[in-house]
Amino acid sequence: MPVYRKLRERYGILELIKTPDLAAEVTLQPIDAFDLDAAIIFADILPPLQSMGLELSFVDGDGPMIHNPVRSEDDVDRLRTPPAGEALAFTLDAIRLVRQQVNGRVPLIGFSGAPFTLACYAIEGGASRNYAIAKQLMHSNPTLWHALMNKLTHVVTDYLLAQIDAGVEVVQLFDSWIGALSPGDYSSFVMPYSRTIVSAIHAAYPSVPVIHFGTGTSGFLPLFRTSGADVIGVDWRIDLLDAWSVLGSDVSIQGNLDPLVLRAPIPEIERQVTQLFERVGHRDG
Repeated sequence: MPVYRKLRERYGILELIKTPDLAAEVTLQPIDAFDLDAAIIFADILPPLQSMGLELSFVDGDGPMIHNPVRSEDDVDRLRTPPAGEALAFTLDAIRLVRQQVNGRVPLIGFSGAPFTLACYAIEGGASRNYAIAKQLMHSNPTLWHALMNKLTHVVTDYLLAQIDAGVEVVQLFDSWIGALSPGDYSSFVMPYSRTIVSAIHAAYPSVPVIHFGTGTSGFLPLFRTSGADVIGVDWRIDLLDAWSVLGSDVSIQGNLDPLVLRAPIPEIERQVTQLFERVGHRDG
């Protein structure tokens, strides 16, 4: 949005995220401009890694970079697990501001990166095509992998619970890179941690829905479903009705439109969105 681009001319993305007034302003920009169903807090999945002691920056053209990646037992041992209320207070303050300003118009969604995707960023040092370094650590030193995942799970759980305390009404767990795994590796190295996070949220806040988002999960959707989330995100690589038949009627679905469709002419965007609704318009969720 032009109003956001004007802010970005003056502030870096981390500065926007870490200044509650600005983060609240960006969160509300689309809500003020459009008739939307919900707001999502303006944040990023990587500041929790920064709170654990990793050096994070956003580099124009290259995206996020971790300058001291996790590669050894000493690296994992050095990772801190500070309370979210202290280390990530800027996002919690932004949530409180948005709840005051949104005045009940729409619900507010909070989110966190999931342990696997955060682990990949921490190990690789940035984006990756094949996650070779992360997978090598996972397979060559599973004890170290599980130690890292335990720390990340603690941080993510605490962060999401703190967001709910601050006022979000839905939380989303982003596992953007999970499709890089085989079903067996997902089951052994990732699934228990996602399930732990979702279970903790349900235990503390039974009425708060949890969305679990992943891409490239078509090959193990039934396993992905065992996280226990109320809503499962699916990408465009599977037919929506096929995905729902695999996941079951007791779960809601998010997604399924190829985001690059948004580069198509407006009539084509409208056609594809309408087609999605027509396929499942008779169903709840």
